[in-house]
Amino acid sequence: MQRITPNVVDRVRMPRREFSPFAQIMRRIGMALGLVFFVALVVRLGRDGYTDVTGDPIGFLDALYYASVTVTTTGYGDISAVSDSSRLATTVLITPARVMFLILVVSTTVEVLTDQSRQLLLTRRWRKSVKDHYIICGFGSTGQAVANDLFSRGVTPEQIAVVDVEEASIELATRLGIVGVVGDASQTAVLQQIGIDTAKAVVVVPNRDDTAVLVTLTARELNPDVHIVAGGRERENLHLLRQGGANEVIDATASLGQMLGLGTYAPSAARVLDDILDAGTGLELAVMSPTGESNAVPNGVTLISVTRDGRRLRPDEVDLDALRGSDRLVVLREAASQNGDANG
Repeated sequence: MQRITPNVVDRVRMPRREFSPFAQIMRRIGMALGLVFFVALVVRLGRDGYTDVTGDPIGFLDALYYASVTVTTTGYGDISAVSDSSRLATTVLITPARVMFLILVVSTTVEVLTDQSRQLLLTRRWRKSVKDHYIICGFGSTGQAVANDLFSRGVTPEQIAVVDVEEASIELATRLGIVGVVGDASQTAVLQQIGIDTAKAVVVVPNRDDTAVLVTLTARELNPDVHIVAGGRERENLHLLRQGGANEVIDATASLGQMLGLGTYAPSAARVLDDILDAGTGLELAVMSPTGESNAVPNGVTLISVTRDGRRLRPDEVDLDALRGSDRLVVLREAASQNGDANG
């Protein structure tokens, strides 16, 4: 089971600068120019071992000229090594510098073009194939917890996509195999890049309620059928999320407070509830359909409620011998039991 556990494995993170393709090219051009000046210095210091077709002494400009035509393998031959020491210097110092120069120039071009082409190809392939995926808008601690829960329920990283304004959050997501987009999820272009039109569900968990409302409105406008779950921090803003098109609205602050209160006066109940919320272990809540021709409650589960025609009914409000095939049953079951439809 894959879980997000940052800083648990390989705790040491060495500082590393990320260079843009342009910066990489300029850095290597600088290294190449350094090699040219190195060769020019070698020739200048050993100028007595070189001859110029003009017969004039070898000056620094002549040495620089010789270095440039030598490392680029042009080699006009107008300046030549004639002494043993200069020939040795050419063999031991200048020739390796020439090879390194060519490696720098060629490898830089190939590396940048190859990396850009590979990323472009992967992006195009993903956009063509992505469908029924889960979009998480905001990949802070709450968004990471959402991803953990989806992993626990059998969702693979390939079925998840993340949007966040922070580069670090997207870097964490990509290390887990999740496609990420750096940007504001309230913008139409950003959600379109992440495949909002073919998404199965959108989870909206930014750090601000006003942002959550904008993201919800934009997602609903772009995909009227997608299932949207939004988290709010202030109770007074929850109705705005519902009006914006969220199918489910979670009061994050109140939920945490209720858990803390329950842990205070009923710690055993709080542990059971925490066990239920920790998907994949112990007990779990699931949504299932009635089974068999008689539309019975599945075996081995405890019925919590029945959703019928958009209404939530208690078990004592429903004739369990007359369940409908369209009913959705919220049940409590052992996490090891993965039968039935848990994605309702």
